[in-house]
Amino acid sequence: MAFEFNWEGNKDRVNRLLNFIEENKNKKGVLMLILQETQELFGYLPKEILELISEKTNIPLSEMYGVATFYSQFSLVPKGENVIGVCLGTACYVKGGQEILEKIQEILGIGVAETTPDGKFSIDATRCLGACGLAPVIMINEKIYGRLTVDSVEEVINQYR
Repeated sequence: MAFEFNWEGNKDRVNRLLNFIEENKNKKGVLMLILQETQELFGYLPKEILELISEKTNIPLSEMYGVATFYSQFSLVPKGENVIGVCLGTACYVKGGQEILEKIQEILGIGVAETTPDGKFSIDATRCLGACGLAPVIMINEKIYGRLTVDSVEEVINQYR
């Protein structure tokens, strides 16, 4: 699904980012700082904004994409209204975390790091959510759901539809 960036609706955020770039452009490690600020302002790293950053900083787009795709904190697509983090850490994986992930993907019709066409859901695969005693677990937004089964996942997701 392609997302159209709305320049007019993001004018204030774009101006804040341009000010941030101007204030920080001479700092060491500026690319990470700028990408973090961009993620914070927009919720993801819009292609059009990355092009603007490249223009203002002379940092090649390829370098930005390299950093953005290496670190899991960054997203190149908008996140859904409800972000589902599926734990695939050792305890969760052993107790069926992968099967839970596959069921969520089936229910929503999207893969990891994707967003449903209606913008309601995104899926992230995580390494540990810190609730190993409740394995397998998922987190939707900031709420943890534990001791899940493949059969119970849809009921949890339906709470957010």
